[in-house]
Amino acid sequence: MAVDTAGHARTSFDLKSASLPVVAVVLKTTDAAVLAADLAERLAADPGFFDNDPVLIDLAALRETPEPIDFDAVAALLRQHRTLPVAVRGGSPAQMEAAHAAGLVAAPDAPPARTEAATPVVQEVVREVPVAGPGTVVVDKPLRSGQQVYARGADLVVLAMVSFGAEVIADGNIHVYAPLRGRAIAGARGNTAARIFTTCLEPQLVSIAGIYRTTETALPADVLGRPAQVRLEGEKLLIEPL
Repeated sequence: MAVDTAGHARTSFDLKSASLPVVAVVLKTTDAAVLAADLAERLAADPGFFDNDPVLIDLAALRETPEPIDFDAVAALLRQHRTLPVAVRGGSPAQMEAAHAAGLVAAPDAPPARTEAATPVVQEVVREVPVAGPGTVVVDKPLRSGQQVYARGADLVVLAMVSFGAEVIADGNIHVYAPLRGRAIAGARGNTAARIFTTCLEPQLVSIAGIYRTTETALPADVLGRPAQVRLEGEKLLIEPL
């Protein structure tokens, strides 16, 4: 008697499109030793910043460079800091071919990100986790470490604590009416007029339109743990008391 293997295969799994959290790491050097030193320095103050996060390697800044990139070494360095390099984008055809040979898949190119004037070799940008919503997305429960909310095309209002290791992202403004202790990224798609407001500012990272500040730089006493806002003035990130 024949076995309907095709029918069994059709019911054993489904194929669906998915959007997953991704951290984009913008490479600005082909020198693996320099990259290793900069990664160690950047993450020394916050060794738990990454938690096995999938990583996309952005090569836009190196597309025209003639020096080869040792993608095996780059991937190994990123894995040492609790990330999982899976994809690459923005490189030349030769770079993309070399990345593919190292086991990295090609991802679509993205518009160039805004950076600070003295950006180090590695830049942490937006985790791409779309959440459909109206003009304002409201979250009324605490966000624990590892949780993430993205208000796509909207403002985000959080009525409870954003814990260390949690992340809130919005294309518009972010309002946190509780302690903000995790990462807050406003203007995620380039809105330079976006702002971050909180009743208690104690963040790991704040960012507006790609310009960011981490806990490596201590906050002034007049805003640390107090009501404050974060906004852009030109290329400078300002943090002010409310």
